[in-house]
Amino acid sequence: APKTTLMDDVDITWKRIESGEKIQMMIEAIISSYNIEQPALTVPALVKMYQAIKALPAGTWTKKKLEETQEMIEACSALFVEATSSQASVVQGDSLKMVFFLNKRTNVNATLKSLKLEGFDSSFSTAIGINQNIIINKTLAVSADKKISQPYWLENPQAHGIFDVRDQLLIGKAENDPSFAASFTVNLEGEDFTIRRPVQYKFTDQTKGDIYQPIPVLPKLEINYVKENYVSLNGAPVKAQVHYKTNANDAASYAIKQSFSKAWKNDYQLITYQSKDNRENYSTGTFSPQSKDINTTEEVKLSAGDGKFDGYTKTISYDHIPTITYFAKAKANLVKLDMKTVGKKIGYIHGAGDKIYDALEAMGYEVKNLSEADINDDNLKRFDAIVVGIRAYNVYEWLSNKNDVMNRYVEKGGNLIVQYLKSNEVGLKRVKVGPYPFVVARTRVSEEDAKVNFLLPDHSALTYPNKITAKDFEGWVQERSTYHAEQADSHFEFPLAMGDTGEKETNGSLAIAKYGKGNFVYCGLVFFRQLPAGVPGAYRLLANLIALPGSSN
Repeated sequence: APKTTLMDDVDITWKRIESGEKIQMMIEAIISSYNIEQPALTVPALVKMYQAIKALPAGTWTKKKLEETQEMIEACSALFVEATSSQASVVQGDSLKMVFFLNKRTNVNATLKSLKLEGFDSSFSTAIGINQNIIINKTLAVSADKKISQPYWLENPQAHGIFDVRDQLLIGKAENDPSFAASFTVNLEGEDFTIRRPVQYKFTDQTKGDIYQPIPVLPKLEINYVKENYVSLNGAPVKAQVHYKTNANDAASYAIKQSFSKAWKNDYQLITYQSKDNRENYSTGTFSPQSKDINTTEEVKLSAGDGKFDGYTKTISYDHIPTITYFAKAKANLVKLDMKTVGKKIGYIHGAGDKIYDALEAMGYEVKNLSEADINDDNLKRFDAIVVGIRAYNVYEWLSNKNDVMNRYVEKGGNLIVQYLKSNEVGLKRVKVGPYPFVVARTRVSEEDAKVNFLLPDHSALTYPNKITAKDFEGWVQERSTYHAEQADSHFEFPLAMGDTGEKETNGSLAIAKYGKGNFVYCGLVFFRQLPAGVPGAYRLLANLIALPGSSN
């Protein structure tokens, strides 16, 4: 057992390495003589220590300590080295204009000896003067088959929610290696050092100063469907719009094909895109069902005729991380729904971010976004139902302040469907939602294929206007439900129950209470995942909630 520290009797000094005592003495001498105001004075001693470490037998620790020592030498030398471009991106087969920059800000003996970048290799013998800029401009031809900058964890399709990374050595890397990296060979105090720098996009923000971002390699051609889902209602044809553009300044002819099964027919299966003076365009084709099967979902894909291009560019940009560029596959869902709807006009209140609005339109409803100013008695009576987006009550305090208005809407015959809340609070206040009390718990059902039991099989939510069966819960993605209703008032009914394997079944995923002539629904079922994924049963169940019949009570 340790007496003073966890490392009692464990040698963590350089003595554990052969010839390490000499290096330990060098380290102690460097520390004792270090001048915080003139770090450059330490460089000659650090270089000698680097050479001593390099003489050790090759191994993991030798490599690691050489890297750390070189970092210290670069820092103490005040050597500024960068490789930048004014281009935010580059296209396959195009060119990249770059600037290589060096500046030595202390009196250290330094000489630039070479500069390498892909096929570019130049030799120099240029002494670097104090605070004298060395600037080298270079235009690099980018090969037509240069790999696009797809993050390594997205190169292969996900399998059951798991990233398929086939090179295990990549796992744990926060980001891809740079698309372009320059190697500078600089001699410092008689020793050659290879200094590697990513080629980055550099620009100046008036508030933040110099900003550096990765330079992604983009494909020549981008293609995608304008929508994620194309919904055929009761066998009706559906129009699907294809978007395509070239990132290159070319005059080429691209063939774009759509891939789908014989269950569908399209009147514009092959698209020819002439890019001359036509950088971006759209085409629309009509998909017509050819099968008698109902409540099905099929994936339709786009690809270039030569198979080289099958996606489009997306970015994730935040101040605290480098911009991530990735390439989503050009695909959409063809959803064939056998579905009845009751009611026409839907009011929608956006929450923390979902795509339910688009799904409601695809189901044939007239949908209007509602803001705080729209929540009044006269305006709400126009709608057959109001659907509230995920976590909206946690985002907007005004929803709690308008709870009496919403309750009056329900009392007079409206249906209010509230998608899940994350907690019972908005800011420092309690959320006010619905006519009767209930508690939002952290209960969830994470298994997307968890068994669903129908506790109230004759409830109108499961029978009108569409008969909901176990088949409607097939094909769900990622999870079933989240943030269930618990400790609910006796007015609530719970038509469904479900639970993860080995866990207690819960009935809080769907809670429905009649109030006056209308209905209040709290829904933990993750419609916000299922509808964008084109799950037919989710559309049918939502249609039933919108159609909940009134009450004379």
